[in-house]
Amino acid sequence: MLVYECEGEESDIKEWFKTINIVGIPLNEQELLNAIYSGPFVTAAKAEFSNSKNSNVQMWQTYVKGEPNRQGILSAALDWVSEVMISDEEAKKYKLPKKDSYMAKHRRDTNIDELKTYFNTVIDWASSVFDMTESEMCGLEWGRLYEIYHKNAYSPKVVHDKVMTLYADPYVKDRKGIFEYVLGGEVDKKLLNVRVFDEATKKSVYAVQTAKAQAEGISNCPFCAMSDNANKNKIWKLTDMDADHVTAWSKGGATDRSNCELLCKSHNRAKGNR
Repeated sequence: MLVYECEGEESDIKEWFKTINIVGIPLNEQELLNAIYSGPFVTAAKAEFSNSKNSNVQMWQTYVKGEPNRQGILSAALDWVSEVMISDEEAKKYKLPKKDSYMAKHRRDTNIDELKTYFNTVIDWASSVFDMTESEMCGLEWGRLYEIYHKNAYSPKVVHDKVMTLYADPYVKDRKGIFEYVLGGEVDKKLLNVRVFDEATKKSVYAVQTAKAQAEGISNCPFCAMSDNANKNKIWKLTDMDADHVTAWSKGGATDRSNCELLCKSHNRAKGNR
């Protein structure tokens, strides 16, 4: 049997493991960390989070991607708790990322109470706010979402109805963003990646809007035309304008030609910030 002995800091050992890990099934990042920081803490953590026979696994996998035996759930649990329990200064002291620092700090601990408590707190909060098990919930940054939103009060029924309405909306392209969008008070529409007007629609609306504005001697940006400044008669180029919903998408406005208007970029930006 060939035995290697490696000396150095944890970062050196990690790179050494990567170097020798070239035969058979490659170790993933968490498996490498488990090997580097092996000890009573990792042993206890694996007994809890890497046990496929744990009765909580099915519930956990509603929120967390990865298989227990490949350390997917343990990895998420450590990601979440380390972001809160390890400060930037502490990570600098260890000269390691926060997760690595957390494992290094607790390597000799014989219990994982803090890790278990925080993980279960996040899962319990998520399941209490969202009384559903949609596939897009799996793999979201639940630890981050908990830290930002857990102090807010939510009605599970109201949340459920809002999520289902957005699921049924054909203009919502990113269903994963629905959950944070609802938690954040339905403000940040970028999370939904709402379908935008295509180039053909923009060009068609621009041509009609510009021809009408030129005939009336006003700006082809409706907002500029209503102003009392130097731009009230300005004809903007298509490249200087953005397509916008006349009736806002959030108020039921469709993303089609009949609900499209072109605004100069500054007015469209100002409208979007209101």
